[in-house]
Order: sequence, then structure tokens, then C-alpha cells
Amino acid sequence: MKGKRHYRRGYPVAVLIGFEDDHAILWQVFSEVVKPQATVKLHGSRNDEKALYNFHESVVDALRPVFDEGVRSIVTAAPVRTDYSKEFLDHVRKHHAWLVQGKGVGAAVFGELVGSASQLSRVAELVKTKEFQKLINETTSGEADHIVDILEKRLNEIGGDTVVLYSLKEIEHLIYNQYERDGLKPEYLLLTDRYLAESGEKNRIHRLLQIAKNKNVKTRIINAETAAGKRLSQFRGLICLAEHK
Repeated sequence: MKGKRHYRRGYPVAVLIGFEDDHAILWQVFSEVVKPQATVKLHGSRNDEKALYNFHESVVDALRPVFDEGVRSIVTAAPVRTDYSKEFLDHVRKHHAWLVQGKGVGAAVFGELVGSASQLSRVAELVKTKEFQKLINETTSGEADHIVDILEKRLNEIGGDTVVLYSLKEIEHLIYNQYERDGLKPEYLLLTDRYLAESGEKNRIHRLLQIAKNKNVKTRIINAETAAGKRLSQFRGLICLAEHK
């Protein structure tokens, strides 16, 4: 009997939305692989304003679980000579301005790419292109900037309802025993990719990340070379933002 093969998924980086004429496919982009997340159908014609509105709303709804996990980098892709991505982004700006305005907790960073992302084989080729890699770097850097703004705000609020933890042991204790430590609720678990790569206790950190995700703590692994990554590195590359519930 053959043993089960284990695939390295890596950590979440972004979401790729592939728009086609009558549907959209959402792909979760991890550091090692790309996996399908959801397919959203267009019920009706693109010339039908109500049908198109409902379609775009369904795409936003499909993104919500990803937002809840803390991923805020979104790349849209559509075939050449179509306006599918533009139509969706116009919808977001008009009806979900909270996603594209400011640098608050809920803000996301969007990027556009020309190309079909309807099939895994095409997506696999698309993510290897220089254009995609450049766009991912831009969107994740923008997302990281949002996160460092949140961090700075929380640091300035210390003494109020906010607590910032830097010790792995303290963070484990808080997340594993959520709400039992002084009524604290963990909000964000942030670490750099360098901290993860160079740690001698990877299994311990991966366990922490998985349990944090299971308990709906927003977890983000940030490129150490970005401004946000360099700021996190000043705290040894690991931080947990918590607040009194």
C-alpha cells in the first residue's frame, strides 16, 4: 500500500480571480501552489444590469472567507479585449468602497492582469510570468503597507485596549488558551517569511499558524524585504496584536 503523498502548500499570498464571459473562478495563491477556491456563475446576460450586479456581488461574497483569514491581495485576470476585470473593479469602487479606500483593517489591494485564468493549466502558466510576479509583489507590498499602518496604530494605542505580544511562548499561550488570559482576544498574528524560514522550530510555528487560523485569528506572513517586513524584523519578525474583549 502506497503512502499518502504530501504536497507543500506554503502560506497564503493572494487570490486570483479569473473572469470569463459567464463565470468567474477564484484561485488561492499560496507560496508553493495555486488551488481552486470557488466558481461563481453569471445567471443571465452581461447586458442585463441586474444579473451583472448580482454576479459581482456573488464574487465579493466568495472573497469574504479569504478576507476573514487576513488575505487582502487580489489579482483579477480576464481575456484580452474584454472589460470583465474593469467592470468588477468599478462595481467594488461603487458598492464596496471600504475595500479600496484608506488603509484600515478592511482595505484590500487590487491588481489587474490580461489573460485567461479559467483552467488550472492556464493558471499554472500565468503565475510563472514576470507580469504576474511583478503584480503580486506590488499588491502584497501594498497589503503589507496596510498592515504596518495597523501595527503602528496599535503600538500608539498601548495602554488602552490594545496589547502587542512579541514572545513566541506568550503568543502560543494566548492563542491556545484564547480569551483566558486577562480577557484578551488575539486579532492579528504577523510574521516575516525570513522568521519562518530561519526558525529552528518550524513545526511549532506551523502548528501555531494552523490553530490561529482555526480560531479565526488573522494570520499573515510578510516578505521581510518590504517596509512592513523590515518593521516586523525590528521585533524579531513575530508579533501578535490583541485587544481586550
